[in-house]
Amino acid sequence: MTTISVPIPSFLEEFIDSMVESGSAANKADVVRKALIHYREEEAVNSILRGQQEIRDGKILTGDLDELAKKYSK
Repeated sequence: MTTISVPIPSFLEEFIDSMVESGSAANKADVVRKALIHYREEEAVNSILRGQQEIRDGKILTGDLDELAKKYSK
């Protein structure tokens, strides 16, 4: 596992601290990991929604949905 140091504004640090204090996460790193996982899942959903909109717009799509699923399931 890699460690990354990222400067964040104080309002985000306060949010992270509150998540740990409330028991929503084990520690600060856990909050950040959960946020990144959530962001990744949101991106996958948005990719699918964009593809569905392109289909509705009559655009021809190429690609492999299994490959897309693999990309976001790791």
